[in-house]
Amino acid sequence: MEEDSIKGASAAESTARHLKDLIREGSLSPGDHLLPERDLAVQLNVSRPTLRQGIKILEDEGLIVQTPTGRSVAALGRGITDPLIALIASHAEVVDDYLEFRATTERLAARLAAERANSVDRERLSLCMDRIDRAHESGVRREEAEADVDLHIAVYEASHNLVVLHTMRALSGLLRQGVIENRETLFSRPETRDQLRAQHRAIFESVMAGNAEEAANAAEAHVHYTHHALSEIKASEARLQVSLRRLNGGRVSTRQKVER
Repeated sequence: MEEDSIKGASAAESTARHLKDLIREGSLSPGDHLLPERDLAVQLNVSRPTLRQGIKILEDEGLIVQTPTGRSVAALGRGITDPLIALIASHAEVVDDYLEFRATTERLAARLAAERANSVDRERLSLCMDRIDRAHESGVRREEAEADVDLHIAVYEASHNLVVLHTMRALSGLLRQGVIENRETLFSRPETRDQLRAQHRAIFESVMAGNAEEAANAAEAHVHYTHHALSEIKASEARLQVSLRRLNGGRVSTRQKVER
């Protein structure tokens, strides 16, 4: 909200439009809780009846929902995490398609971020990179994986491309849940963790330096490496399972276990 209050006969519509703009630009994200009504009215410098009318407009449009703990931004664009995605994500070709899409999108986002990032964006990127470094040094894999996702989101935000931002924010839910990429597995391997940190730093430093081509190349190389690492881990796990089954005839024969 600007310092000037929302004025005019259509104050409720103006209030709704302002909140809608915050959602559109990504300042309000799906699932974000709004301030309590009294505080929000003060923040927007409107009366509580005007605020209620404005929020009612957004509720009718499906942008704001009422929850047990108050009002929040609807789960916009979250359909990508519905049970159907979880079902099809078990197929290898979906992982391949997803990472193919990410390689192209991450390349674009990093290029735009290098060209468009402002001081606020750079500060957020720095904080994310610092979190990755701290988690890496302390060995907290879960925190490192979370910081990894947050760094990518910071790059999407710094791209200042709303389609990239909202699309990739929706997909970031899959990253956190491990539906498509098993990030816990990735970060369980020291050599992989070292490579990933180095790649994140390459993306970060290129964006911070405003080098669009280097940022684009670093982002694309990072996704290709992730794809390769996941494929290697999956193949290794498959070989291990075969070896274990061979020890006891797949649990369907009378063969005795091999003594070790």
